[in-house]
Amino acid sequence: MSQKADSYQKNYQKLKQIAETMRDQEEPDIDQLVAMVNEATKAYKNCQARIESVEKVLGLVNENE
Repeated sequence: MSQKADSYQKNYQKLKQIAETMRDQEEPDIDQLVAMVNEATKAYKNCQARIESVEKVLGLVNENE
């Protein structure tokens, strides 16, 4: 598996883990909430960049956008 694919999978799993942690908490841990949101935002941006890169390679993105 390439490093970029591994990076996507790693970031996607991180997003899933954070979402599950937040969903399973009865009361949010305020001390960790900002850190979790920041980490999720970074992982999301990495996943989105990888998806856009693959779409471009596959010709799914219009060059005029």
